[in-house]
Amino acid sequence: MRYRILGGTGIEVSTYCLGTMMFGSIGNADHRDSVRIIHSALDRGINFVDTADMYSAGESEEIVGKALRDPRRRDETVLATKVYFPVGGEGPARGGLSRRWIVRAVEASLARLGTDRIDLYQVHRPDHRTDVEETLDVLGDLVSQGKIRAFGCSAFPAERIVEAHAVAERRGLRRFRTEQPPYSLLARGVETAVLPVAQRYGMGVLTWAPLASGYLSGAYRKGRAVDLSRGRAAITPHRFDPALPENAAKLDAVEELALLAEETGCSLPELAVAFAAAHPAVTSVILGPRTMEQLDGLLKGAPLVLSDEVLDRIDAIVPPGTDLYRADGAWRPPSLAEPGLRRRPPGERAASGS
Repeated sequence: MRYRILGGTGIEVSTYCLGTMMFGSIGNADHRDSVRIIHSALDRGINFVDTADMYSAGESEEIVGKALRDPRRRDETVLATKVYFPVGGEGPARGGLSRRWIVRAVEASLARLGTDRIDLYQVHRPDHRTDVEETLDVLGDLVSQGKIRAFGCSAFPAERIVEAHAVAERRGLRRFRTEQPPYSLLARGVETAVLPVAQRYGMGVLTWAPLASGYLSGAYRKGRAVDLSRGRAAITPHRFDPALPENAAKLDAVEELALLAEETGCSLPELAVAFAAAHPAVTSVILGPRTMEQLDGLLKGAPLVLSDEVLDRIDAIVPPGTDLYRADGAWRPPSLAEPGLRRRPPGERAASGS
């Protein structure tokens, strides 16, 4: 396992990070087995574990807490979690990035994790309802109180990252130290601005979805029937229906990438993870196994370093900065989802004659 410094924090983390989204009711509901997988990852050199309060409604954090109950394991592990989504119910008092919710959420996460500090606390998505100054201010307070060591953002577009850093500098506040974007062989859009901006500000980068929602796992191939009633395909069937042009393009690219992996002497998942780790902005690649077998398969490629020739061939298959699909769970600007944010009121339109 290789290690890198996480942004400007001075914290050394493994180039692979264990993501725990699949531990709990939405994935592996067996707590003992999930703890066994976490311990196996730690024993094999991973020292970075990423979770979130909303994964299985807090159950994932509870599992991670059980796995790190031994003080020695906790001290040797860089523990990251996230805040933003409502947990424990719905309603206007839950979720977001206000001081009120973050203060409440961090205490709940600390209790579920069974620890007195979080090494990296991340805001899970941008919140257009809350001024970023408010969010940075409360996160800075949590650092001063010793409840968190550093904080970062996740799925932020480049302009939101720049805004946050500008506000931090102007107001004398602590700043985001990390960004966590989706990044894979099939979703390279963050290469255009997000990754260069993160480098410009010296941020650590944790990438997620290296297997592109399973397309790079080898499970989905051209001409092979897809069961739309199981797994991720059951949750978002439009992502996997081969009759849709977007999915057909992904399958075409997968065939070429699978051939390249074979010629390189590795598996397609190993190629996918090594690709994400090769970008100079990337600190660590988040792996999200559900089973021990999946963890074993991904860690098998840990020593793999891709040559310039292989990276050039990847660029020819999926050009730099190209998204063949929009990553599941990626942030969508409210102005694109809410018509009222991009349309003048009817009366105002009529008054202006337009």
